[in-house]
Amino acid sequence: MPKQMSRYSSVLKSPRRQAANPRPHSGEPSHGPLTAEELQLAVRNHSMPLEALRNDTTPPGLHYVLTHFDIPFIDAGHWHLRIGGAVQRSTELSLRALLRAPSITLPVTLECAGNGRSLLRPRPLSQPWVLEGVGTALWTGVPLAYLLARAGVDDDAVEVLFSGADSGVQGGVPQQYARSLPIEEALRPDVVLAYRMNGAELPPQHGYPLRLVVPGWYGMASVKWLSSIKVLTRPYEGFQQAVAYRYQQDADDAGTPVTWIKVRSLMVPPGVPDFFSRSRHLPAGPVMLTGRAWSGQGAVQRVDVGIDGKWAPAQLEHPASPFAWCAWSMPWVADPGEHQLACRATDSSGAVQPLEPVWNYQGMGNNVVQRIQVSVE
Repeated sequence: MPKQMSRYSSVLKSPRRQAANPRPHSGEPSHGPLTAEELQLAVRNHSMPLEALRNDTTPPGLHYVLTHFDIPFIDAGHWHLRIGGAVQRSTELSLRALLRAPSITLPVTLECAGNGRSLLRPRPLSQPWVLEGVGTALWTGVPLAYLLARAGVDDDAVEVLFSGADSGVQGGVPQQYARSLPIEEALRPDVVLAYRMNGAELPPQHGYPLRLVVPGWYGMASVKWLSSIKVLTRPYEGFQQAVAYRYQQDADDAGTPVTWIKVRSLMVPPGVPDFFSRSRHLPAGPVMLTGRAWSGQGAVQRVDVGIDGKWAPAQLEHPASPFAWCAWSMPWVADPGEHQLACRATDSSGAVQPLEPVWNYQGMGNNVVQRIQVSVE
C-alpha cells in the first residue's frame, strides 16, 4: 500500500484558533490521582477489552465508545440528512432514500485520538484511556463521494462540514459536535456514510441512524448521529476543529491538527488475570503470543515482540482492507519467573512506535509501546 501521508498530506489545513484561550477540557494536566470528573467520563465511555483483539471484527458491545455529550434520541421515521452549502443542488434525504442508494461495506479500524492519555505524566484531564480505545468493524453505507457528486460541489469548495445531533458545552462553548474534512479527503471513495455496523442496524451509541466513517483518521473525524453535511468555501473554525483535537505543547499553543492514526500494535495479554490488579499469570511452557497492528499513515510492515528487552520479529497476516488492523503472532517458551512482554509496530511510512510516551497538552496520539508484566509459574 502506498504511503497514505504522501497521498493526502498536501490537503491538510491548520485552522486558526477559534477564540481567546478556550480550553478543550477543564484544568491543567495533573500528577495526582484520577479526578471525579475523569471517573465519570470513564463510566460513560468504554474501551475494548484486550482479549477482543482475538476477533477480526469487534462486536459492537466491545468496540470502544467515546460520546462527547448525550446520546441523542432520534426517530428514524422523521429523520432527514440535509446536504447544502457550496453545492448546485441542496437536498434532504430520508433514511429510506439512503437505503436505496448504492452502498459499500468496508472493514475499518477506528481508534480514539486520546488513546493512551492516562499513561502521560503529567496526565491531561479528559477521558482517561489506557490503551484500549480501539475497535474494528464492518461499516455499510453510502459512499460520501456519491452523494456529493449528485449534489454538485462548487469549484471553490475547500472543506465539507459534518454536524451531529449531539449537543452540549465544552471549553465554555455551547455547540453541536461538528468536524470538517478537506474536500479532497471527503471525495475519497472509501469515506462512507454508514447505517449498518457488522451487518446490523447501527446501535444508538455508535451513531444511529447514520454516521460518518473516515478510514485511516482518528475517530473524532467519524461524526456520529449525522444531521447535516455542508460544503464550505472557507475552512471551518468550530471548537472541535480549531481548539480540541490539536497537538499542543501548552494551553496557549495553537498547535497542529490531529488527523491520521499513528502506527500502533497491541498484544492479547497471555494467561489469566488477577481480578483487581489485572496482573497476568500463566504456566511455564510454550505459548503463542498474538495481537493486532494498524496505522493510518501506511501499511504495517513489521511487528517486533520484546521479551525482557530482547526483540524478535513476529509473523504478520494480511489485513482485510488497507485501513483495518492486521493480526500478528509469535511463539514463546515461557520460563518460570517474572517477565516483561512488549510489541512494537513499524509502517510503510517509516514510522515506528516510540519506547517512551511523547507528551502533549491534550494527550493526543500517544502510541507508546505496550508493556505487559507476567508471572510464569
